[in-house]
Amino acid sequence: MSAPRIGLGGVVRGWDGMERTGLNSGYLRSVSLAGGVPLILSPLIGPSYAARALDGVDGLVLTGGEDVDPAWYNADRSPLLDPPSRERDLFELALFAAARQRGVPILGICRGIQLINVALGGTLYQDLPSERPGPVNHNPAGSRTDRSHAIRLAAESLTAEALGAERTQVNSFHHQGIRDLAPRLIATGWSEDDLIEAVEGMEGEPWLLAVQWHPEEMHADAGAPERGLFKALVERAGAAAAVSVDS
Repeated sequence: MSAPRIGLGGVVRGWDGMERTGLNSGYLRSVSLAGGVPLILSPLIGPSYAARALDGVDGLVLTGGEDVDPAWYNADRSPLLDPPSRERDLFELALFAAARQRGVPILGICRGIQLINVALGGTLYQDLPSERPGPVNHNPAGSRTDRSHAIRLAAESLTAEALGAERTQVNSFHHQGIRDLAPRLIATGWSEDDLIEAVEGMEGEPWLLAVQWHPEEMHADAGAPERGLFKALVERAGAAAAVSVDS
């Protein structure tokens, strides 16, 4: 069986005085190490071509980055909101909808879990420190690979099975999070202050798993449990692709 093709939502950034599009290499390395072929899907493709961009793609990763615009869940902007990207929001909402319609397996990471929740009817905390102060610092200073707080996972959940544990320490750098969980999602992971850290799709719906932390940053650690998240996606994408070919 050939390696499944995994699309990854990209970013647009100013760098060295030029507009560039791409993605942090950790995402691509993580997919490659899991046996997939990573393909960057840039927001510059645009929402009208989002479905076309998925042609030949077996799995999708919605990656981290900008805050999701609260207009999508009918909320006013907090003064502490980081500038959203309407271009990226529109593209990834269209990408997510097309992937769900086609039954493409989806892994969401950080912004990805937030976008998925909003796309399915949920809401977000726009700024955790001001709207939901608690004992856990979800955006600490330090290295992006520092495991800064613990999470617990529902037994027999997709997340627990992929990580091989029901409790673990994760790296964390975000200031938004899930407030109201979308009705078609199931929470399967929580931090010590009960913020939702992992969600999954409902039984009978397309395969979906999303986490609030950044597993891609652990790609250089051969023993990191986070590698299991990418492996689970790639395996599911490969199985779905094989069924498609056989049919």
